Amino acid sequence: MGSAYRRGQLQRYDEWYAKSKSGYDKIRFCGEQARHDGLQYFWIDTCCIDKSSSTELQEAINSMYRWYRDAAKCYVYLADVPRLALDADVNSSQLPWESSFRKSRWFTRGWTLQELVAPASVEFFSKEGEQLGNKRSLERYIHEVTGIPVKTLRGSSLSDFSVPERMSWAEKRETTRKEDKAYSLLGIFDVYMPLIYGEGRENAFKRLRDEIDKSSKGKSLSLTFI
Repeated sequence: MGSAYRRGQLQRYDEWYAKSKSGYDKIRFCGEQARHDGLQYFWIDTCCIDKSSSTELQEAINSMYRWYRDAAKCYVYLADVPRLALDADVNSSQLPWESSFRKSRWFTRGWTLQELVAPASVEFFSKEGEQLGNKRSLERYIHEVTGIPVKTLRGSSLSDFSVPERMSWAEKRETTRKEDKAYSLLGIFDVYMPLIYGEGRENAFKRLRDEIDKSSKGKSLSLTFI
């Protein structure tokens, strides 16, 4: 009896702890939104990759751009954009969440570049789960914040843009691990390469450059890597 009670306590604690994690709201929102849109499955990069498995991690990173490209929808849950957030410097002509939207950390992360560019359908949601718009309706704001051309946001082939131009889209973005600054660009340049964590950002970019050179069939490229 006492043992069962302790197990019950532990179960309730595990449930409370899970709900207290920063990513819980995002997972809950994604499941609810997918159900609302009639989708049977959803995938979230922050919890659907076993990072303790180097094989799974390598497969995921080399395949992620394609997964986003082939997704029926891509949801962007902006935990730092309240629906009715008003900043002191917001003027009356702005939407109530526009200032927070422009400042969102999502636009500064390295991995989210492919989440923005690859899918045909990208929908943006506030912290409360209310839809703010989609990649098309918000393209002016997104272009101004990221510098990514509108025609890219509308689905133009990445091959229409030079390597230096595509590289510039990631210039101000950051990743937690140094090598991921290069690895997060594999899909943007349609190349594949093994991951070697510990090699450092410089070596990772050198290998990325080599793979881009190969895919460009020996064309001379003048690149400045970030």
